[in-house]
Amino acid sequence: MKRPPRAPAKSRMARSVPGAAAAHAASVRDVATRERLVQAAAARFAEHGFNNVSVRDICRDAGANVAAVNYHFGDKLGLYREVVSEAIAAMTATSGSAMMAPDDAPPEARIRHYVRVYLPRIAGRDATAGDARVGWIHKLMRHESSEPTPLAPWIAEQAILPRVEYLSRVVAELLACDVADPRVRRCVISIQAQCLFYAPDKFRDAAFPGWPPSGAELAAAAEHIVEFSLAGIGRIADHP
Repeated sequence: MKRPPRAPAKSRMARSVPGAAAAHAASVRDVATRERLVQAAAARFAEHGFNNVSVRDICRDAGANVAAVNYHFGDKLGLYREVVSEAIAAMTATSGSAMMAPDDAPPEARIRHYVRVYLPRIAGRDATAGDARVGWIHKLMRHESSEPTPLAPWIAEQAILPRVEYLSRVVAELLACDVADPRVRRCVISIQAQCLFYAPDKFRDAAFPGWPPSGAELAAAAEHIVEFSLAGIGRIADHP
């Protein structure tokens, strides 16, 4: 029995092209759907927190089928992990820039550099950062602090602990004490709290006329935080 003749190479290739094109188109659609889901989830989680958002809400906002979340992320927590990953990346970039003062710089200069970089980033007023995500990231972290998810330890380890450890070393140097000294932690909390007050917040807008502050006012606020903090640390160092 004779076998049917093989199609010429050109014909076989011609038949395979439509299949490859279809696969590519499907891949592009998958990537687009995935991105829409992440963006919709970021907005929802930032506004309402993880526990108060449903997969159906996210998919409706993203124009995607409900099954798309399981397909791309496994479940709602997997999608939340992807959103948190983006938040951590932005927070880590900010921390890295704020901690870029030379190691041999005086501790006062390192605190000054930290606040000058960190404050405009956390306030969403740093044009050089090119990152408009500060608002939703801050909201997301507020929900995470009030209603921690299983990802809370990961967020703390990746995004918050490096800042705390850096400032602790600098403050300990100013106080001439060990980083485990309780005064170090209190000073670090004070510096961070002053900066975080300038994060986007609708209640600040209502409570303080002219809020949020302009670039010049924010720069003046940074200098105030630095001088206020250094004076306080100096007072504590003089009166242990």
